[in-house]
Amino acid sequence: SSPFPPLWGPGAMDLAYVCEWEKKPKSNHCPSIPLVCAWSCRNLIAFTTDLKNEEEKDLTHMVHIIDTEHPWDVYSVNSGHAEVITCLEWDQSGSRLLSADADGHIKCWSMTDHLANSWENTVGSLVEGDPVVALSWLHNGVKLALHVEKSGASNFGEKFSRVKFSPSLTLFGGKPMEGWIAVTISGLVTVSLLKPNGQVLTSTESLCRLRCRVALADVAFTGGGNIVVATSDGSSTSPVQFYKVCVSVVNEKCKIDTEILPSLFMRCTTDPARKDKYPAVTHLKFLARDMSEQVLLCASNQNSSIVECWSLRKEGLPVNNIFQQISPVVGDKQPMILKWRILSATNDLDRVSAVALPKLPISLTNTDLKVANDTKFFPGLGLALAFHDGSVHIVHRLSLQMMAVFYGSSSQRPGEEQTIKRQRTAGPLVHFKAMQLSWTSLALAGIDSHGKLSMLRISPSMGHVLDMNMSLRHLLFLLEYCMVTGYDWWDILLHVQPNMVQNLVEKLHEEYMRQNAALQQVLSTRIVAMKASLCKLSSSTIARVCDYHAKLFLIAISCTLKSLLRPHFLNTPDKSPGDRLTEICSKITDIDIDKVMINLKTEEFVLEMTTLQSLQQLIQWVGDFVLYLLASLPNQGSPVRPGHSFLRDGASLGMFRELMVVIRIWGLLKPSCLPVYTATSDTQDSMSLLFRLLTKLWLCCREENHITEPDDTLIDECCLLPSQLLIPNIDWLPINDGIISKLQNKQLVRLQFGKAPGLVGHTVSSQFDAFVRAPGQPKIDHLRRLHLGAYPTEECKSCTRCGCVTMLKSPNKVTAVKQWEQRWIKNCLCGGLWRRMPLSYS
Repeated sequence: SSPFPPLWGPGAMDLAYVCEWEKKPKSNHCPSIPLVCAWSCRNLIAFTTDLKNEEEKDLTHMVHIIDTEHPWDVYSVNSGHAEVITCLEWDQSGSRLLSADADGHIKCWSMTDHLANSWENTVGSLVEGDPVVALSWLHNGVKLALHVEKSGASNFGEKFSRVKFSPSLTLFGGKPMEGWIAVTISGLVTVSLLKPNGQVLTSTESLCRLRCRVALADVAFTGGGNIVVATSDGSSTSPVQFYKVCVSVVNEKCKIDTEILPSLFMRCTTDPARKDKYPAVTHLKFLARDMSEQVLLCASNQNSSIVECWSLRKEGLPVNNIFQQISPVVGDKQPMILKWRILSATNDLDRVSAVALPKLPISLTNTDLKVANDTKFFPGLGLALAFHDGSVHIVHRLSLQMMAVFYGSSSQRPGEEQTIKRQRTAGPLVHFKAMQLSWTSLALAGIDSHGKLSMLRISPSMGHVLDMNMSLRHLLFLLEYCMVTGYDWWDILLHVQPNMVQNLVEKLHEEYMRQNAALQQVLSTRIVAMKASLCKLSSSTIARVCDYHAKLFLIAISCTLKSLLRPHFLNTPDKSPGDRLTEICSKITDIDIDKVMINLKTEEFVLEMTTLQSLQQLIQWVGDFVLYLLASLPNQGSPVRPGHSFLRDGASLGMFRELMVVIRIWGLLKPSCLPVYTATSDTQDSMSLLFRLLTKLWLCCREENHITEPDDTLIDECCLLPSQLLIPNIDWLPINDGIISKLQNKQLVRLQFGKAPGLVGHTVSSQFDAFVRAPGQPKIDHLRRLHLGAYPTEECKSCTRCGCVTMLKSPNKVTAVKQWEQRWIKNCLCGGLWRRMPLSYS
């Protein structure tokens, strides 16, 4: 019944969640026509709807932005576009969004105060009254290639190599210039450049001398820094035209030069059997923004479509013998021309309603393709086609052969022929009108004709059953790619099952340890954040999430406090005071804090009193944490308790030891900045007691390959700690309210925009709640370590990934604290984006 042999398994695609609008009596969100959506590398999705007001009969064109982990927490903004929005485009960093409309207005949106649920339009450009049909940011010259054949290589630089690619336009010194390019319906190309001072230079030029209607267009970039524009007038009997566009800045003005490239006619129009069957060209896309030599075309009639893939090749031009006799030079060297050749085409398909292209820059050499096929690693090789019957096909980007299929609620599985005929008359079925693949191609978001958002999981092997080792390798390869690029890895977590977590974390650590020291340092916090997000997905590793977040916090505090130290003389020595502190602390293994202190130049530690006082909360956290760790050493047999992994982590214990020394010296300058302990005896020196025990523990595990068990005397001394000092409660992590852990059992989750789902408890989250404050308890600012009270009056923001909460406005004026706050003003310490919380978050 199906024209293709089934190459895929049954589990190739499944629905993870759907999110829909609430029906309201007066005003409703309806899908706009055309409907557009865009998916950023930070896993934010932007899409459009029209808000219909029944009474005034007017439409408001809305832009909505969601974070895939909290899809119900939608940020909806009245776009201010008078006409329907035709394009949405994220920039390469995922922090700015362009929207363009059918009136020639282009707006650039950016985050207010770095909040993912608060956006404002700052700059824009305009081509009066001329609808925009294609839009793109200029290329910044960064292009990676993923080599599947090298997925076993130890070096990240071999797996993900940097491709030589020129930015569309460079500033002085080779820095890429930011800006955007758009094509309008009347055949104009407009370029806007963002100058570093915030000014916008815009210039508009005709694509060619004979301007004609452009119904569809797309933009791509070449490695040499040029821009290629493809256009079609919408009729399949007309040629698809290509133009080269060069942008330059001359005398502070933007200058555009265009030139015509070879064009093509779709093959279905020259094929006698299909000559007039598909009158309209409905989709025209370059296969990737940085692949200007490959284009995807779709031609349709009312009920069906055909898809073709073309590529631009250099070909020799045969020369007549007469000329070869006249000029021997011509005969030696055949002249070359560029020519479009068809790569592949589909059979007749149901009518295509949307196309989504892969964003994963997978290398397409023959060996890479062969290895991908042998190991069944398909991310980045498939593109998605949605049909009017509600189904979605994933087809190979080169051969257009079917790789996976998803049947929507209304679509027919093959073999149910009779019902199809009945349904044709019943009116339009629900189908996707816009689709986007995630940056690793492991998820697909579609928005259907009712405005509902669906999130589909796409198996990396397209449903082929693989052994555990291979499945882990696929996910690991993509996790490493996100680690190197800095992209968000939420879509990979969709595929992680609880039994994979332990292995993935270990393998990720092994791969990380194989990199050179410089790269390890760059990625040091990102890998911790990645391990934390993986450990959230299994009930046996949930306690380690707390450890990883504490570790991120420790690294950040250590860097901040060390950066406050100043060399005493201006002719600075070769090492900064922070580095010298590390060196001395690791060299002098004395267990007496004062003997370690004597070796340091105290004058480097002199800070203003107000500065020291303002750091008290951070200092208190260090003191409390050291005490908590030492007190939990005797019952270290239970890895389900937070803090467990620190007891064997020499590097972290070494950091705590250095900080204790710094705090001790600062305490001599200003005693009130010291950590406060509740001790049973007045004469006891708590700091030196803790330092002594901490040093002993650190000596057990300072060499990673040679870890010894702590001796009985140390354990006995730690047993006595609770009778000498009051052991503090450590505030671990906030409640986990994201969607990811609810998606593991593969049951469809139904959500509503604007309504947080009732937190359905499942095993992982209920164990997690053991480390979370109960609802009535006072809230805490996790990064400033301040208590906010049970019902906070201050506006707060929370991290979209780890949920950590902090106040929006800084209560402090001191520079040192500002320096601490600068560390997480844009992103949380774990790299997640911030979102503003409702005031009533208690």
